[in-house]
Amino acid sequence: MKERIIQFGTGNFLRGFADCFVDKLNQKNMYDGRIVIVSPTDSKQIDTINSQQGKYNLYLRGIEDGKEICERTEINSVSRGINPYKSFDDYLELARNPDLRFVISNTTEAGISFSLDDKLTDRPAKSFPAKLTQLLYERYKTGLNGFVILTCELIDNNGKELEKCVLEYAKLWHLGEDFCKWIVEDNDFCNTLVDRIVTGYPKKEADSFYAEMGYEDKLLNTAEPYHLWVIEGDYESELSLKSAGLNIIWAENVAPYKKMKVRILNGSHTSLVFPSLLCGVETVGESLNDDQLRKFLNTCLFEYILPALGETEENRQFADAVLERFANPYIRHMWMSIALNSVSKFTARVLPTVFDYIDKNNSIPKPLAFSLACLIEYYKTNDVQDEKSAADLVKNNNLADILSDADLWGSDLSALLDIVNESLETIHNKGIREAVEWSLC
Repeated sequence: MKERIIQFGTGNFLRGFADCFVDKLNQKNMYDGRIVIVSPTDSKQIDTINSQQGKYNLYLRGIEDGKEICERTEINSVSRGINPYKSFDDYLELARNPDLRFVISNTTEAGISFSLDDKLTDRPAKSFPAKLTQLLYERYKTGLNGFVILTCELIDNNGKELEKCVLEYAKLWHLGEDFCKWIVEDNDFCNTLVDRIVTGYPKKEADSFYAEMGYEDKLLNTAEPYHLWVIEGDYESELSLKSAGLNIIWAENVAPYKKMKVRILNGSHTSLVFPSLLCGVETVGESLNDDQLRKFLNTCLFEYILPALGETEENRQFADAVLERFANPYIRHMWMSIALNSVSKFTARVLPTVFDYIDKNNSIPKPLAFSLACLIEYYKTNDVQDEKSAADLVKNNNLADILSDADLWGSDLSALLDIVNESLETIHNKGIREAVEWSLC
């Protein structure tokens, strides 16, 4: 198979996400292409990839359609890896290959950045956008068409932010207006939204997996079954992901799907985290196995979050999938990790649902207000990891001052004072378990 895709990123996520999708296309005879992985940093992982000829195993483990699954697939979609810090000429040679059509990237949220220190003559430039600009300029000089660039970094407008950085480098390096025009007109920087938990190399279970496979695999990877990839654009005719049965959405705008993810998935986490911690429950899975906390989550999700967001079939299916994902027995997702920086998380993930629900129903969603009370209670009684100013304000002020601080929450929450105060009094007088039950009445 010809090399048709360049991938920036050697990590577990893309190998448990896009690479296995391309492998599925190839297995179904719906595509005839392989992936060249480029390391954005001077990574030793490239040596491992090449030593295994790009092959590795992926285990999908979790709950799907109500059934627990554990399925292994040998992934053969990767042809080789290139470390531009050791083989810069091989990296630039990719620009001269007319078969290459797509670029996929996942270089962490900090990967899409611009630096005045990068130079065109660097071998290679340091930042990922600068490296990409070097590659694009080489391709431009050959007269070949540009790329479809699928940007998977977890920032808003990831594709357009990457394009912005590339154009800034083109101007910094004085590469000419014609090149800038070619960047915009011959390349498509697609905003995307990705969703899958990739749990990576299973250290504790590796030996048992090796025994099952019959050989050692240093690139062994694990992930949950669920996946979602929303891509602004439509290249289904070239990359038939949707036709292959994958949960891929070619969309005009990623924003509605991001809103769905933030409100349903992230909002559920943030609503449940402090009731769970106050109950002494440490992980998401344990909360789903706790009848009372699961009832609390179901109430928040299906009686408040979904009605405020919109009861569409797509939203409902995503919400159902969230419950299966939270209950995944193979993922030990600690509530203490989810609790980091919870003031800003609650502001972005839960408060919009509260406001929308009030607008639609002229009433305050009691369980979500109770969740806010649990956040305040936890911040007052425990050491937390958050912005010091936010943590100190919640810990050291009375409830009225906390809720009225628009700088803290993005708006004045004084309208919630009575219900949050009643929630806190119930916690103090009856205990957290009875208070959770009270919040559902």
